[in-house]
Amino acid sequence: MTRTSAVSASVKRPIGMALLVATLLALFAGFFAASPAHAAVCAPTPENGCVQGTIRASDGNPAAGVELTLSGGAAEEVTVTDDLGAWSFTVATPGSYTVTVTESSLPAGQFFRQTDSREANVQLNQVAGMLFPLTDDPDATSSGAGTGAEGESANSGSSTQTSSFSWTRFWQQFASGIRMGLLIALASLGLSLIFGTTGLSNFAHGEMVSMGGLLGALYMGFTGNLLVAAVLAVASMALFGWAQDKFMWRPLRKRRLSLMQLMIVSIGLSITLQYLFQFFFGSGIIRIDTRNPATFTIWGITMTVQSYIAMGVALAAIILVGLALMYTRFGRATRAISDNPALARASGIDVDRVINVVWIVGGGLAGLAGVFLGLVFNGINWFTGGQLLLLFFAAVTLGGLGTAFGAFVGSMIIGMMVEISNIWLPGDLKFATALFLLILILLVRPQGIFGRKERIG
Repeated sequence: MTRTSAVSASVKRPIGMALLVATLLALFAGFFAASPAHAAVCAPTPENGCVQGTIRASDGNPAAGVELTLSGGAAEEVTVTDDLGAWSFTVATPGSYTVTVTESSLPAGQFFRQTDSREANVQLNQVAGMLFPLTDDPDATSSGAGTGAEGESANSGSSTQTSSFSWTRFWQQFASGIRMGLLIALASLGLSLIFGTTGLSNFAHGEMVSMGGLLGALYMGFTGNLLVAAVLAVASMALFGWAQDKFMWRPLRKRRLSLMQLMIVSIGLSITLQYLFQFFFGSGIIRIDTRNPATFTIWGITMTVQSYIAMGVALAAIILVGLALMYTRFGRATRAISDNPALARASGIDVDRVINVVWIVGGGLAGLAGVFLGLVFNGINWFTGGQLLLLFFAAVTLGGLGTAFGAFVGSMIIGMMVEISNIWLPGDLKFATALFLLILILLVRPQGIFGRKERIG
């Protein structure tokens, strides 16, 4: 009886942890509310779409009075940036448009870091965001185009440009690697916990990330408050994780399906969710926050304010989960199940209940990762999580299957490799470097960095 009470109390601990995470999100509410608002000249409606962005000098100050030209419609349009560096165009016809910045209108001593023109496919009732990063180095200009916050697309790097090496860009990509690694770790942590307690390689985890971002956009449309939308999306995904295990995975486990059969079920669930996303949300990019993202420069590294917030919250959430696994009874029960489920059950641990809570935590973390991916990369679509799924698995495998800290370390390595290699490699080819690194490390250490060798025979 004593054991049962102790385990029952320990299972309730994730509720307290969830409250801590909610409190942590509330602490960042001021940051979301205090984000400077740019001139909202264009508001997307079913009758029109918007092309907008912000231009800042290399020191982070707004570049006012910069002239931009929109071409691709019936007639060219010209506008200039306001005192905050913000600009926008309103288009009534969907299609491909090109925005070109007049180089002679740039502030003195400023040059294009990438290009003076960008293209975007503009849809009605949507916003196409563009940034034109500037530098004070006249030799840093490189060709290429991209859209979205900091020149990134909603699919985490569909840009095709490359450029020569420079230390300025190296440190910018280094910071982007930290950000990418933290977001991958946030999503991979739940994947690792689920694998550790059930042995299931959940191929639908990427769709759980996509669902978190899409729900964040949906709730943002209802509430108009970014923090409330994020909290509702995380709570919905935690509930979805609970429902998955309660009504699908637990009954399948009781029928003693093999891990291979369960993995095939997860693939089927992944495909089903992808079709549902396209049916309800369409195949286009959905923006959670349609405002121009504010940028902030620290030590010469420029990222959006939302990126800094995402990095801070992701790191705090990962630390909270790690501390809970190490120092709470629920964490010890989770680790016991990961080591030996039969022995854990024999010692009085309610294995099914602990696994259900793990699914709740995993769903919440995936939802939070999806919201931040949608904010950081200026949009999310039905396949964002699916595109990153291999990176999630690579991070978990690289760090060591079933280990929380291994997932974190593996994610940081993957994130760094993906972003830093983008200095030399074009487009999505940068993802191949992370997978190639995974193969090399596993050839030397098959169990991963923090994994344990398994005895055979």
